[in-house]
Amino acid sequence: MAKILVTGGCGYIGAHTIVDLLENGFDVISVDDNSRSTKYLLDGVEKITGKRVKNYKVDLKDYNDTRAVFQENEDISGIIHFAAYKAVGESVEEPLMYFENNLFSLINLLKCVDEFNISHFVFSSSCTVYGSPDTLPVTEQSPIKKAESPYGATKQMGEEILTSYVAASSAKAILLRYFNPVGAHPSILIGELPLGKPANLVPAITQTAIGKIPEMQVWGTDYDTRDGSCIRDYIHVSDIAHAHTLALQYLIDDNNKTSCDIFNLGTGNGVSVLEAIKTFEEVSGEKLNYKLGPRRPGDVVAIYANNDLAKNTLRWDIKYDLKEMMRTAWAWEQKVKEDETIIKNQKFLYN
Repeated sequence: MAKILVTGGCGYIGAHTIVDLLENGFDVISVDDNSRSTKYLLDGVEKITGKRVKNYKVDLKDYNDTRAVFQENEDISGIIHFAAYKAVGESVEEPLMYFENNLFSLINLLKCVDEFNISHFVFSSSCTVYGSPDTLPVTEQSPIKKAESPYGATKQMGEEILTSYVAASSAKAILLRYFNPVGAHPSILIGELPLGKPANLVPAITQTAIGKIPEMQVWGTDYDTRDGSCIRDYIHVSDIAHAHTLALQYLIDDNNKTSCDIFNLGTGNGVSVLEAIKTFEEVSGEKLNYKLGPRRPGDVVAIYANNDLAKNTLRWDIKYDLKEMMRTAWAWEQKVKEDETIIKNQKFLYN
């Protein structure tokens, strides 16, 4: 079994990807400093797969500690790099923190890739690299425009760093530009545990419906869209996770067209904020308490994917529709309310 290092393995997408990797025959270790996560999700991974994944509590900004993980695991054959700060609004308020964390961690990893001859690297990128696109849906050839937030800028810079590195090395990489991951594993044993008040739409919806947030705000109702609210491409987290496994296998099988191939990961369907709220209300039977508010700095008006390349090249199939995304997200939120272990972990995250 090939050993894969997943950075940010205790996080939302990282944990779901670990499940998919294990179910497809890979051996996995995790690096996560738990500054914005806990090991709770790895407990859920164990319940789903029957396998306990070791996590190294390491800050990737510390080169020596990062290198020590590779020294202890000289048989690592690939890396999937999730570990990053990801809140658009926070990045606007704390840009230097985002540049330092998201870029230094990547550079330190690539130093280790170079020293320890790691061949395969999958990078967690984002549709934010497209900025505010001129035409929709966006393809992998759509222009990279000025980022709307420091978070988006770190993803653009991360892509440039990785592309430049692999062009000068023997390693191969894939950039996965995904859109808006939502939902929870169908088992409802793992899901999203946001840090503090959620910045993303679906956890804000579910936390409002459960009563954790008294009232939710819709940011912007005067955009040039069909109902005035922002449009996004929501994709189930398990579909996102499986794409990472497929991308890794694509690298292992030496199917790259270039030293750094790029794939969009989205459903191809644009859904407005108000449409997402309506779908949640239909699925859950709950009436959501929300108000309409002003635009939020850093938000793009509308973006959704052309996913033909990932579907045709990686043989990636999308299994979950918006209703299933909302159903699993709501079931997870209800579990969070009742599970004392999660409650304790959430208290830790909120402190």
